[in-house]
Amino acid sequence: MSAFQKETVLSVRHWTDCLFSFTATRDPGFRFQNGQFAMIGLEVEGKPLMRAYSMASANHEEALEFFSIKVQDGPLTSRLQTIREGDIILVGRKATGTLITGNLIPGKRLLLLSTGTGLAPFASLIKDPDVYENYETIVLAHGCRQVSELAYGEHVVDGLRNHELFGPLIRDKLIYYPTVTREPFRNRGRITDLIASNQLFDDIGQSSLDIETDRIMLCGSPAMLEELHAMFRARGFIEGNHSQPGHFVIEKAFVER
Repeated sequence: MSAFQKETVLSVRHWTDCLFSFTATRDPGFRFQNGQFAMIGLEVEGKPLMRAYSMASANHEEALEFFSIKVQDGPLTSRLQTIREGDIILVGRKATGTLITGNLIPGKRLLLLSTGTGLAPFASLIKDPDVYENYETIVLAHGCRQVSELAYGEHVVDGLRNHELFGPLIRDKLIYYPTVTREPFRNRGRITDLIASNQLFDDIGQSSLDIETDRIMLCGSPAMLEELHAMFRARGFIEGNHSQPGHFVIEKAFVER
């Protein structure tokens, strides 16, 4: 049996010159936990060209969704950005990843900290009813350079808030905090700086970072991951993994592709 499934592209949406999302069919046998990723790609000259992509769709949804950057000379994304409805993509049969709630010690507030397309696994997690059952507050922070790059995240959050079933569930629990670094916007600055200065918590009217109650997931640029990892470790937070849950988890599988 092949390690990959062939799936049909259902829709493609280009958000900016550098960002796009797409949906595809989902094999009924493909299982994953919200926050995980799989290898996806295209067949190029008879061979699979694959990269790791988080599912932006939740595990209870019938279709798969992915959120991608466009790298003009990237071996995969230079091709993937041109896909259209009806095209075939390859999806690995096995999902994995550290951004699952089971890798965290139980807590009260869940911080989902992302930059760029690192938002994708959190788009999946905020659609998970169990997350709202297990945490009193979920804070989704998304940092980008320009306001236009926030469009996909805003679309996902607005869709949930207006959803017949999810809307009432998340109304008092999900806090969305978009921030940009290179343009005027209501929230300005790098996520690392906004946490270090406590500005993020002041802006959302929440208490400061607390090791007793806060659990954290990180996905984004290597610089953000490195800085926040050092910051949290300095404050006594323990990194979790599949064998030992902790106060925070980091997805390290992604590079510019």
